[in-house]
Formats: sequence, C-alpha cells, structure tokens
Amino acid sequence: MIMTHDRLDTTVRGTGTRAAPAHGHRQQRGAVLFISLIMLLAMTLIGITGMQATTMEEKMAGNLRDINLSFQATEAALREGESLLQAATLPDFDGSNVGLYQPAQVGSPPLWEVPSTWASGSAIAYGGSLDGIPAGNRPLYIIEELAALPNPGGSLASDNPLPETHIYRITARGMGGNDRSVTILQSTYKR
Repeated sequence: MIMTHDRLDTTVRGTGTRAAPAHGHRQQRGAVLFISLIMLLAMTLIGITGMQATTMEEKMAGNLRDINLSFQATEAALREGESLLQAATLPDFDGSNVGLYQPAQVGSPPLWEVPSTWASGSAIAYGGSLDGIPAGNRPLYIIEELAALPNPGGSLASDNPLPETHIYRITARGMGGNDRSVTILQSTYKR
C-alpha cells in the first residue's frame, strides 16, 4: 500500500525553525529586468544623441573659424590693394602689369567672376603674413581702373584740360584654413 503525505516536514535541521514552504511564493516574472533594460536603452539613446550634438557643434565651430580666417585674409589683401593706390605714381592699367586691369567689356562677365583671373600669375598675392592660412591659400587681389570723372569747377577752355578724379575697384579673394571657405570683398577707391 502506498501512502501519500500532504504535509512535508519543513523543519530545518539543528535550528528548530521552520523554512517557508516553497509553494506559498508567487513566481517572479522579470518585471524589474525588463524595466532596467528599457532604462538602459533610454540612457544609451540620450548618450548617443549628446555625442552627435557635440560633434556637430565642433564642426560648426571649425567652419566658423575658417570663415572668419577667410574674411580676415581677404580684408588684409583689400587693404594692401588700397595702399598700392596711395603711391605717388601708379603703374599702367593696360594688362601688362599683373593684377592691374581695365574693367571687363560690356556683355562680358566681371573679372572677379572669371576663374582664370584668380589663377597663379593673374592676380596680385598678398605680401604680408597671416596666421592660420596655409601658404597655398594666400589671398589675392586685382585692381580695375574705372572711367575717370571730371572734377567740378574746372574750365572748359580747350587749352586747359579738366582735372579728373580717377576711380578704382579693388577686388580681393581669400580662403581660410582650407579651400572650402572663400570670401570675396570689393572696395571702390577715389584718387
């Protein structure tokens, strides 16, 4: 004959205390593990997003620095061109001197829009030193002699020519630390 017992002996040997019966606990379902994994995923996404934002800000700061360097280099070349025009005598603007031109003919694109104008030997290279600008990216400039204007108050007598004011357009082109940031500036100079 086989006997079954409904009650198991749960006395822990040697202590006289009873262990809790195993069938009285609820089964764990892993809710804490699931919530922990969701929180870990959220924190990972926040970290990745933060790193992407930081990388983007660094790129923007670098580009802004290049643009600023480009502007400063171009402005320095423009000032050098203006200094050249302050000389007591000016060279001829007949195309025989590098970087000194007559304006483009009507219907032709302006000189500063023609890529060959900025080629080596066609424009004047800035002669000073610039921090952060590679030697191959030195700013360049050209000077165009525009039409002369008669000064007011002169005589119309044929033996006495009217005094004239000469107008010049200086166009400078510079790059920053790389050749992706290009700045073109112009000034008009009266002499």
